[in-house]
This record gives sequence, structure tokens and C-alpha cells, in this order.
Amino acid sequence: MRGSCLCGQVAFEVEPPLRPVIACHCTQCRRWSGHYWSASSVPLDRFRLLREEGLRWYRASDTASRGFCAGCGASLFWKPDDEARISFSPAAIDGPTGLATAEHIFTAEAGDYYAPEGPPPPRAEAPSRLAAACLCGATRFTVPGPAGEVVACHCEQCRKTSGQFHAAFEVPPADLVYQSRDRLAEHRAANGAVRGFCAACGSSLWFRGVAGDLWIESGAVEGPTGGRLARHLHVAEKVDWYPLDDGLPQRPGE
Repeated sequence: MRGSCLCGQVAFEVEPPLRPVIACHCTQCRRWSGHYWSASSVPLDRFRLLREEGLRWYRASDTASRGFCAGCGASLFWKPDDEARISFSPAAIDGPTGLATAEHIFTAEAGDYYAPEGPPPPRAEAPSRLAAACLCGATRFTVPGPAGEVVACHCEQCRKTSGQFHAAFEVPPADLVYQSRDRLAEHRAANGAVRGFCAACGSSLWFRGVAGDLWIESGAVEGPTGGRLARHLHVAEKVDWYPLDDGLPQRPGE
């Protein structure tokens, strides 16, 4: 079974059987992926890198590292120091996985705009300016708050980069104010859309559409967003390992 990042600079192969998918809602995974991160896992002797020119590792804690693509910012791997295994994003797999989500962990750290399972909660209070940052803190910015409607996108591009699905809210481009951006990187997709991510840690930060519309990754916000998940787009491209059980409107395309 093969997988890759969005731009193709990282590709890998895993040999079944694969562990069922675990969805992690911890602050690190949300900050890194832009929403929350889901992973399967295999022993290292059943994992093989096929292309690795874009692969970078970020030391996320004293016990584990996170692997991402420096070309497109895709959130790909989590590797603990003391175990002979590696967790990988099933969203990177090319084609059906045959997997299913078995568990949600660190649910107490989930964002305020969604629920790990079931309908999203009512909107929380949030300040008039939202502070956002990557996992390592090298890229920081503020945008107007509260977030309002948060939109989920299940297209292949969003899945490949986030490791789950994209969940973001729109802001006027002129209202994004950077405090630091020395490590900000961008990837332009084939359709002309641009994704902003941190070159140091791989965190997903924002998405700029072809028309110039700017969408902020909800997981990048530090503290309450004041937003609420409102609908799902491109569900025709949704993959097989997670259900949509929140009762929100679903559109096959945009």
C-alpha cells in the first residue's frame, strides 16, 4: 500500500496489517495539522520510504518527532523514540485504505468549533482579535475574531496536506497581521491555490484560493476561536476511514 504527500516529494510504502486509525485532538496535533490529526501505525520493518527529498523532521517533544514535507507542508508521520514503529497519515494513502477510525484521544483538548463525535457545540466567546501560530512558534499572526462559520473540505488536496480534512474560516486578506514570518513557506497547487505553512515545523496555517479568498486553519488559533463547524464540502472525495456523524450539510463539491 503506497502513499505520498501532495507535491510528491515524499512517498512511502506500508505493508498490512495496519493498526486501526486513531484520531488525536491534542493541542500539538491540532496546531500542526490545522484541525486534528489521524494516524494508523506499522512496525518499522513494514515501512519503507520511496522518496524522501522533501522529508523534514521536527522534534515536537522529548519523546517523539513529527515528519512533514518541506515542499507542500503535508503532515505525514509521528515517530516515538522508544518504539520500533511509525505512525502515518492514512490521508496520504493513494486509494481506499480498508481502515476505520477506532478511537478518539485527547478529546479534552479538542477545538471549540467542533466535537470529536456528533454535532458541534454552541459557539464559545472569543476576543475581537485571534492570535494564531505554528507549533514551533516561528510564525505568528492575528486575524479578526470571532471566527464565525468554519467550513470543512474533504478534497484530496486538503486531505493530503492536513492528514484528516481541512477546517477553516474566511477572513479579509488585508486583516491578517504577522508578528513573525521568517519561516513562512508557501506551496502553489496545480489549480493555482496557495497554502501557507511553517518551514520549521510543518504546521498548516492558511489557504488562499484562486480568487484571492483567505482561509485560516482553525487549529492554528491559540485559545477559543468563537467559531462553529457549519458544513462539509467535496464529500465526493471523502475517504473510507472516518464517518461524518455531526448532522451538518454535506455537498459533493464546492
